[in-house]
Amino acid sequence: MEEKITIKNRESKRLVLVLELVKNQKGLVFVMHGLGGSKDQKHIKTFSRAFIESGYSTVRFDVTHTFGESEGNYEDATITNYYEDLEDIIKWAKSQRWYEEPFCLVGHSLGGISVALYAENYPTKVKALAPISVVVSGKLSMEVHKKEWPEWKRNGWMIKESSTKPGLMKKLKWAHFEDRLKYNLLDKVENLTMPVLLIVGEKDESTPPKHQKILYKKLPGKKELHIIKNAPHTFKDEKHLEEIKKIFLDWIKKIN
Repeated sequence: MEEKITIKNRESKRLVLVLELVKNQKGLVFVMHGLGGSKDQKHIKTFSRAFIESGYSTVRFDVTHTFGESEGNYEDATITNYYEDLEDIIKWAKSQRWYEEPFCLVGHSLGGISVALYAENYPTKVKALAPISVVVSGKLSMEVHKKEWPEWKRNGWMIKESSTKPGLMKKLKWAHFEDRLKYNLLDKVENLTMPVLLIVGEKDESTPPKHQKILYKKLPGKKELHIIKNAPHTFKDEKHLEEIKKIFLDWIKKIN
């Protein structure tokens, strides 16, 4: 049964999460969206559904500074704020009767680097990790956005239309990129000894398969990399979502 809950983060901003508890839970998973995303996107619900069907209670949430139900403005979004909101959600969950460790972490894109950073910092708390279409490092992001960032830096803003909400203009401060450059999953990749699942779209231009392969090669534990044919960065096509759900269901069986 779904329950919507509102808590406060460390900045006293409103965080809205959806909790789905299962009877006789086999585990717990936190699921995180990407930049400008929400807990209600199709791919986020697909990741969650695979865990629910596998007997896991799930927590999916809107970070602050996105277009969901939590507080804040998209223009202020950073990896730092995504990561801190994840920490605050987990800290809150610790006080709940259904909480258990180690838990699983799933995140897409900016949510992917956030859950992976958490797993690097607290490896004993994480049973398994699925950073999907993950931002591997700020430096690699810079290579991908090399045509955009000089103008972004000069103007102080990147302005473009949302791919999921046509007509919505997304404005992001240059400070976002400065923050992004502080992060690199390869710095502490040796801590990711838990099973890791990587999935990326074949046509992903933001976090392309070549970036995922760099991370995959360095992962020290049990690992899988799946490239979804013809898929972009954000998965919306039902056929792609079905394929991803099946990959997750098979992977969850292995981590159990």
